[in-house]
Amino acid sequence: MNTAAEKNRNDHLFSNGKLFRILIPIIAEQILTALMGTMDIMMVSNVGPAAISAVSLVDSVNILFIQMFAALTAGGAIVCAHYVGMKDRENTVHAAEELLLIVLLISSVISVLFLLIRNPLLRFVFGSVDPDVMAGAETYFFYTALSYPFIALFNAGSSIFRAGENTRLPLRAAVLANILNIFGNAVCIFLLHWGVAGAAIPTLVSRMFGAFYVLYFLRKPHQTISITDYKSIRPDMNCIRRILSLGIPNGIENSMFQFGKLAIQSTVSTMGTISIAAQAMTNSLESLNGIAGVGMGIGIMNIVGECLGARRKDEAVYYIKKLTLVSELVVTFSCILFFLLTKPITALAGMKPESAAMCFSMMKWITVMKPLAWTLAFTPAYGMRAAGDVKFSMTVSCISMWVNRVALCIFLVRCFHMGPMAVWIGMFTDWSVRAVVFSFRFMHRKWLRHRVV
Repeated sequence: MNTAAEKNRNDHLFSNGKLFRILIPIIAEQILTALMGTMDIMMVSNVGPAAISAVSLVDSVNILFIQMFAALTAGGAIVCAHYVGMKDRENTVHAAEELLLIVLLISSVISVLFLLIRNPLLRFVFGSVDPDVMAGAETYFFYTALSYPFIALFNAGSSIFRAGENTRLPLRAAVLANILNIFGNAVCIFLLHWGVAGAAIPTLVSRMFGAFYVLYFLRKPHQTISITDYKSIRPDMNCIRRILSLGIPNGIENSMFQFGKLAIQSTVSTMGTISIAAQAMTNSLESLNGIAGVGMGIGIMNIVGECLGARRKDEAVYYIKKLTLVSELVVTFSCILFFLLTKPITALAGMKPESAAMCFSMMKWITVMKPLAWTLAFTPAYGMRAAGDVKFSMTVSCISMWVNRVALCIFLVRCFHMGPMAVWIGMFTDWSVRAVVFSFRFMHRKWLRHRVV
């Protein structure tokens, strides 16, 4: 006869095997995307400091909207996951259709608007940079703004697959799209010598490929969530409002986060190309050492959403605790690994010695501070958002980010004349504040009082 503990363990919605079959492809996809981003920077850095500065400055704008699209798709994925937990296939498919429609409309409007105002916008944000940097930024922004609808549809389609517990297909799509991007970069930068355009055009092509790939396979009828006729999709304002009620607070949180980074980047852009290049590489390496934790968070949203759709709140709590611990172990390992790789990577990237030394110094502090605060600052919040507790997360994150990351950074730069390290002091403070606040929120269980569907 099974003991009570064995019975409880066997009754979980997700066995350990199933849990990690869902999570590992998500983590691998996030790692792959970040690695390809670093390879992009390494390739562009061989064109010269002006080129890498142009790409890093424009990416600070691009990421603002890419993260906004990701937040909207997360809102739709949470709704889909709840319906999957309820075993309501009809509403699951309907929510997926409305998600695709709304992200296509929003991303297309933003893309057209930015193509019309791209040059004045860049001059307004980065007006003090070198003319060669600005010329490269205008070129890079033109092609990447064209790609907004495609990256939005790719994110939406991938989120729908994950909500249906199919995390392998988004990984496969990301692998193929990134291989296409890197191959295109190699040809356009090193063989055709197109400079910044050689990095931008393959990015556009690879994002188009990724969008068409996931939309094609989303039509296959044998899946948990299948959309067989895109032409028949019509707006349903009730469903769209439900998606936006989750997606907009997440989008505001992510957008404010990126606006804050943009404000910081504007400050860094006044420090010269040496500091800009060091900060760009440090940002990429810091993204890499935390990307597995981000992947865990994305997986937690789907897992917790399905648990709550099945009305199993205790399991939602259980999986947040379990996966937060796993995330902490993974982030600690990743921080140590990428610290050891910092010098070889900066050497391969052909960075100037001053930039490489500055990058190494910042990575040393990140390796110490990130395992102490980052996981509790972010991982449990993913699970609480899946329960519909998005406004609290938005409020805390925005306040902490603007006070700690932005205001503190600017204060240290202007009053104490600190270099890029001021960015990371603000970041460490932000992580610590969030870790305390979200830990208390999780323990008090107020986040479980929401109802998504």
